[in-house]
Amino acid sequence: MATLKVGSLGEYIREQRESTQVSLRQLAKTAGVSNPYLSQIERGVKKPSAEILSQIAKGLRISAETLYVRAGILDDHQGSDVVAAILSDVTIGERHKRTLIDVDESFRAEHGATPATATKATAKKTTARKTAAKKTTAKKTTAKKRSTR
Repeated sequence: MATLKVGSLGEYIREQRESTQVSLRQLAKTAGVSNPYLSQIERGVKKPSAEILSQIAKGLRISAETLYVRAGILDDHQGSDVVAAILSDVTIGERHKRTLIDVDESFRAEHGATPATATKATAKKTTARKTAAKKTTAKKTTAKKRSTR
């Protein structure tokens, strides 16, 4: 796993927030975090979790993967122009971006990628599927509990 680049991450979040003309208070509310906490993230004092980064990305209407790479949670896709283009396209939704990136990774894994790269791509997909399955199970359990009340 790459190291956390907190300073550059906070600067990047601030730049994105300012370029979209969103106040710190507005982004904090949209992301579901406190104003002071978001300010600390922007100043590089706090290290946000992947979940918080995802919420901030939604508030900024940018790709969560972009923030994950900036934070060092995900490795940069080794200069992949395709992935960079997908992540930078503002007309594509988050779910569709993830799908396109998965297709690209799958193609690379099947056509000439090194075994280590192919294994990494498979491991990422497996982790993503398990996370999605857990969320679905949790939603079903919550819905079931509500219906029995």
